[in-house]
Amino acid sequence: MLTIDRATYDAIVAHARRDHPDEACGVVAGPAGSDRPTRFIPMLNAAMSPTFYEFDSGDLLRLYREMDDNDEEPVVIYHSHTATEAHPSRTDINLASEPNAHYVLVSTRDGAAVEGAEIEFRSFRIVDGVATEEEVRVVERYTDVPSNLTTDEPDTTQKAED
Repeated sequence: MLTIDRATYDAIVAHARRDHPDEACGVVAGPAGSDRPTRFIPMLNAAMSPTFYEFDSGDLLRLYREMDDNDEEPVVIYHSHTATEAHPSRTDINLASEPNAHYVLVSTRDGAAVEGAEIEFRSFRIVDGVATEEEVRVVERYTDVPSNLTTDEPDTTQKAED
């Protein structure tokens, strides 16, 4: 399950809407081993395409060096789909190279690029060429997530709506 704070969720959605009709892309880094996305890093889609995204290789190298210096890792790798559902394409799956990352897709199709319109926000784990969808839990802040929360206990956080 991906647990993400409201501000980061909103920033990803805003970036997808802002870059529409091109695909938006970026990373949310977090402390290594924490599985907690804390630092939102919007990236430039070097392909500048409505059907494909590509991180600029120089920007990506700088980002990975910076994450290494800060003892961080990519917790979320996100991009948007502008004309299709928020589901990884075969290309997305083939390019996925971070087995511990949550791959978030946001669809801005059918008018969802307009502020206030309903958005499709989904997360997947992609390992060895297999994409598995996971639940997304949006919290107002990470202190809202008890460290002992299990699936058998009451949960007062909000789930992302498709």
